[in-house]
Amino acid sequence: MRVSVAAAPVVVAAALAGCGGSTATSAEPVTRQVAAPRPPAKTCRLGVESRLGSKRVAYAAVAQRPLLAYRSPGGARFTTFPRVNANGVPNVFGVLGVVKGRDCQPRWFRVELPMRPNGSIGWIRAKAVWIGRVRTRIEIDVSRRRLTLFRNGRAVLTATTAVGAPATPTPTGRFYVNQRLIPTDPHGPFGPGAIGISAFSNVLTGWTQGGPVAIHGTNEPWSIGRSVSNGCIRLPNPILRRLFRSVPAGTPVVIHA
Repeated sequence: MRVSVAAAPVVVAAALAGCGGSTATSAEPVTRQVAAPRPPAKTCRLGVESRLGSKRVAYAAVAQRPLLAYRSPGGARFTTFPRVNANGVPNVFGVLGVVKGRDCQPRWFRVELPMRPNGSIGWIRAKAVWIGRVRTRIEIDVSRRRLTLFRNGRAVLTATTAVGAPATPTPTGRFYVNQRLIPTDPHGPFGPGAIGISAFSNVLTGWTQGGPVAIHGTNEPWSIGRSVSNGCIRLPNPILRRLFRSVPAGTPVVIHA
C-alpha cells in the first residue's frame, strides 16, 4: 500500500496483513491534545507510577520528536522510534501509567509500543510527546466475529466482522489505534478506509513492515461473518465508514478469543 501525508505529502511503501495493496492518504493525527494528566500536588509521590485510563477514558502519547523507549524510567534503552512511522504518520503510543517529579509534573510515561512482540511495553520521556485524551474503545470477539465500539463506556455500535483464517489467526490481546489510512480506491481490498492497530500477525512475519494488522472495509462482502482473512478485521463498508469517523488515534482495541 502506498500512502502520503495529507499535510506534507511523502509517498512510502506499506502493507497490512490480510489486506493486499492499495494507495492511501494519511488521516492523522486526530487525537485532541490535552494537558498532561496529574493529581493535585499534595497527593504526589516521587518516583511512584500512577495508572492512567479506565473503560471510559484512555490517553495517547503522540511523538513530538524521535524518541527512545526504556525498560524502566531511566533504565536500559531497548529501541527507538522516529517522529513518524513508515507511512509518514506521527508515532502514537497507548499510555498506561505516569511517573512524576517532585514538582508533580510528568517525567515518564509507561506505554504500549507498536512493535513485535505483541504486547510490548516500555517507558518514554514525557518531554518527547504530547498527550491526548480518548473516550472511545473497541472490543472484538473473534469467536463470535463481533466488533463493538464504546464511547464514554457505553456501547454505541456493534457489527459482524470477518476475522483471521485458522492458519492466519487474528492476534488477541490489548492494542490501540495507531494510524488511519484512506485508500484512493474505495472499491479495493481495504474498502473506504483502514484503521491500523498496534497488533502484528503472529504468523506472517515476512510481510512488509512485519505484518501489521488493521480494521478495514472490503471488496468481498461475502467474507463478513467468516474466518477468512490473513489476520485483519473486515467490516462492511458502510460500518467501516462510521467507525473510521469515530475512532481517533490512541483508541484502545481489545481482541479476545
